[in-house]
Amino acid sequence: MGGMEILRNLVKKTPARIVLVVLDGVGGLGGAGKTELESARKPHMDQLAREGVCGLWEPVAPGITPGSISGHLSLFGYDPFSYRILRGPVEALGLGYLPQRGDLYARGNFCTLGPNNLVTDRRAGRISTELNRQLLTKISSSIPQIQDVKISLLSGYEHRFCAIFHGDNLNGPLTDTDPQETMKPFLPSYPLTPEGEKAARVVNSFVSSCQEILKGEHPANFILLRGIDNLPRIPGMKELFHLTPAAIAIYPAYRGIAQLVGMKCIPVDGEAPEDEIRAFQSAWDSPSYDFFYLHFKKTDSYGEDGNFARKVQEIEKIDALLPAILQKQPDVMVITGDHSTPALMKSHSWHPVPVLLWAKNARRDSTLHFSESACLWGGLGHLRGPELMTVLLAHAGKLNRFCA
Repeated sequence: MGGMEILRNLVKKTPARIVLVVLDGVGGLGGAGKTELESARKPHMDQLAREGVCGLWEPVAPGITPGSISGHLSLFGYDPFSYRILRGPVEALGLGYLPQRGDLYARGNFCTLGPNNLVTDRRAGRISTELNRQLLTKISSSIPQIQDVKISLLSGYEHRFCAIFHGDNLNGPLTDTDPQETMKPFLPSYPLTPEGEKAARVVNSFVSSCQEILKGEHPANFILLRGIDNLPRIPGMKELFHLTPAAIAIYPAYRGIAQLVGMKCIPVDGEAPEDEIRAFQSAWDSPSYDFFYLHFKKTDSYGEDGNFARKVQEIEKIDALLPAILQKQPDVMVITGDHSTPALMKSHSWHPVPVLLWAKNARRDSTLHFSESACLWGGLGHLRGPELMTVLLAHAGKLNRFCA
C-alpha cells in the first residue's frame, strides 16, 4: 500500500479550517547579500514565524526544479511523480473552457523570434492582454482548422494563451516547442507515444502557420507551445482528504489546477492582491469550505524578470494584507511557495522553499524570521512532496492514529 493510500485511510472530517497562502516562486537567492525574503520588511510573517514552526520544503525532490503544476500538485497532497499533469489542459480549465472528449490542449506564449529562428524573449516583453486578444483574432481568422481538426484559441493574461485542437485521434502527450531558454531555436513537437503522430503533425503545422501570420508583428512575432496533452483524470481532494476546498486565484493555470483537484474557484472582482483578500473574506463566511487556497502570482513574475526590488515590494504588499486573513481565525495557516524563483537566476530553481506553519497546537521552534536561512533550522525540518499536506492535516486534527 502506497503512502497516499495509507493517508487516505487515516483522514477524517472535522470542522477545523485550513488556509494555505502561496506566494508563487517566493524562494530566492542572495548572492553576496540577502534574499528577497530576507530583504523584505514583513512584520506579520515574522510574527507568525515566532509563534509557529518553520522549515524547508522540496516540492518534488532534491535537485529537481519544479514546474508550477507539479509544485502545486505537491502542495495539494499529490505525489508529482504519480500524477504528471501538463500545463495545457490545466490552462484551458482555468480559462473557463468546458472539456470535450478528444480535445488536445497546449499552453501558449507569444514570444519574440530573432534571426536564425532564435527565441530572444520567451514572453514578448509581457505584451498587454489587449494585444494578446488582437493577435489571437488574427490567427483564428487565418487558420480556423487544419485538415479535419478545428482550433480554438483562448486569451490568458499578458503573453499567455491556450490553444485547443478538436478532432479525432489527437493523442498526447507531445513534447514542447518552447526551448525554455533564450537565444535558442524553437523546437518541433514530437509525440511521446506512437498514437500521437497525427497530433504532432497538426501542432507543428499550426506553429509553422503562426510564424507566417505573425512575421510582421513586434515584439510578439511568434508563439511557443508547451504542456501539450489531453485532459487527465485524478481523484479530488474531497475523495482523498475529506476536504471541501475553495481556491482564490487570478491566473488561469492556478484556477485550472485547483479545479482539477476538485476545488471551487471563488470569483475575484479585480486583479490585485487586495481583491483576492476580499474574495477570501466572502468565501470564509460560507460554512461550506474547510480548506482555502490563496495564490499570489507577482512574486514569481518579478523573479522571472530578474526584478529583485519589485519582488521584495510584492512580499511586503502581501504581508500587509495578512491581518485580514488572521481576523478570520483559521485553525491552521501555512505560508509558502510552489517553488523558488530567485531574481538572481530569472527562472524557477531547485532550491527548497521556506514554509511557515501557524496553529494553536504547533510546537514552536526558535525561528525569529520567515526566510530561507531562518527556516533551515526550523522545527518542521526538511519536508518533501506531499508530506507538507500531511502536516497540515495533522495540525487540523484531521488524521486518525496509524495502526491504533
